Amino acid sequence: MIDTVIHDASEIVVGPAEDRSRLKQHEDGAIAVVDGTIAAVGPNDAVTREYPPENAAHAIDASEKAIIPGFVDSHTHALFAGDRSDEFEAKLSGATYQEILAEGGGILRTVRATREATDQELLDQLLGYLDVMLAHGTTTVEVKSGYGLDTETELRMLSILDRADREHSVDVVPTFMGAHAVPPAYDSDEYTEIVIDEQLPAVVDQDVAEFCDVFCEADVFSVEQSRQILEAGTEHGLQPKVHAEEFVHFGGAQLAAELEAMSADHLLHADSSDINALDEAGVAPVLLPGTAFSLGAEYADARVFLEQGVSVALASDFNPNCHSPSMQFAVALGCIGMEMTPAEAIMAATHGGARALDRDTGTLEQGAPADLSLIDAPSHVHIPYTFGVNNVEAVMKGGEIVYDH
Repeated sequence: MIDTVIHDASEIVVGPAEDRSRLKQHEDGAIAVVDGTIAAVGPNDAVTREYPPENAAHAIDASEKAIIPGFVDSHTHALFAGDRSDEFEAKLSGATYQEILAEGGGILRTVRATREATDQELLDQLLGYLDVMLAHGTTTVEVKSGYGLDTETELRMLSILDRADREHSVDVVPTFMGAHAVPPAYDSDEYTEIVIDEQLPAVVDQDVAEFCDVFCEADVFSVEQSRQILEAGTEHGLQPKVHAEEFVHFGGAQLAAELEAMSADHLLHADSSDINALDEAGVAPVLLPGTAFSLGAEYADARVFLEQGVSVALASDFNPNCHSPSMQFAVALGCIGMEMTPAEAIMAATHGGARALDRDTGTLEQGAPADLSLIDAPSHVHIPYTFGVNNVEAVMKGGEIVYDH
């Protein structure tokens, strides 16, 4: 039984070409979906001859429209409570992220609000954000804990992520990030021990989280503290991720390479030796242009990575300090702020994100999950070209239409 045939598409973006510097794509193409996976993709005549649209349960005419893989947003902090719009105003007046944090704002302010919120309040808000992400083409999203900073709230957050994954069409990938900041009652050494001795065993017993992340940064967690936390997480079966080189060049990228982490994220201050080390270790570099945009900071230098032959991921970093859940906006910023080509940015936001989460999504190759977006434009280039609007007309997840504008 043919589930769906999408035919006469002006363009189909399949994924990276063999040399990974270009897109594999088809003009005037078609896709056949059987049992939730891509059964065929290619030129329209060839696909529709083998999978006639009239024999499918659903036939979609994609004339003058493009098809791309569903976005894989590999770095977010989308589960939180509270509002920090006043801090946005403070930043516009010259306050730095570190100054706001030192005055009890930033992460610690969100921690207080998140601790006070009920589970249902947190779930409802997260589901609303997932609705927005889905409508903008995201089909898989990583969400971190880390606004609890105590065992009880961290476990609550992970439990809510598990519920959201079961209740929503978007796949939610849960990451434990108890080491997101240091609570006021402790110094960093004391809190590192709590994360290792108390939080991690409880998280593993709960059996929800896949990854363990740490904010390896000056005045947060040192390289050695980060190593201790990530090694303990690895012993418990959680794959490491690292917030690295965001504000200063600190050593987090080299730590990620040493531990063969799944990804190293931010990397605004990574240098060539960091890039080489990450590449040799097979660590996915995740760049977050929305963060630089929201902070008014310089962007990570994507061209240095790409010109060294290193593939990158783009992610939204959606959080109270970077309040955009749209991967289309991340793609536009990747082009405009980081000088990526539209093809490079689309690959980074799909296949690159999947690599950073160890997923088989982010591509429309035969046999891949049928996670895709129908774009109301003839080419993927229109996503960064017409920034600030939603270019997605419909979204398919696992072969089912889950959003239809």
